[in-house]
Amino acid sequence: TAVMVGVVWFVQVVHSPLLARVGAAESPAVSVEHQRRTAWVVGLPMAAEGVTTLVLLATRPAGVGVVWPWVGAFLLAVALGSKVLWSVPAHARMAAGYDPAVGRRLVRTNWPRTVAWTLRLGVCAVMLAQAL
Repeated sequence: TAVMVGVVWFVQVVHSPLLARVGAAESPAVSVEHQRRTAWVVGLPMAAEGVTTLVLLATRPAGVGVVWPWVGAFLLAVALGSKVLWSVPAHARMAAGYDPAVGRRLVRTNWPRTVAWTLRLGVCAVMLAQAL
């Protein structure tokens, strides 16, 4: 979760605004390369996060309140859902051809993901504190 919070904030503040400014000639190639390289960075942390979320729901550690794993799972669903519903289609449009409106939409629609992952890190901190 902490890795993904760092990645999503970098994407929100640096990367997506720059993608929105890529010119028409470069946009398709940059978008495709962005998706390929991003998959290498986030694939393992996202898989680990999914597995640990399921483990926490199935076997909650002693001392951890029953609500916290569910809140964490909900926030992960928001983060991943917004990625699938908004970001992936926008990236596909950018790969098909430059559209400055789509670039701006990438920045705007990444906010729910950024907020959800940030809140999730707080939930993870609470669970860790309760488990210790």
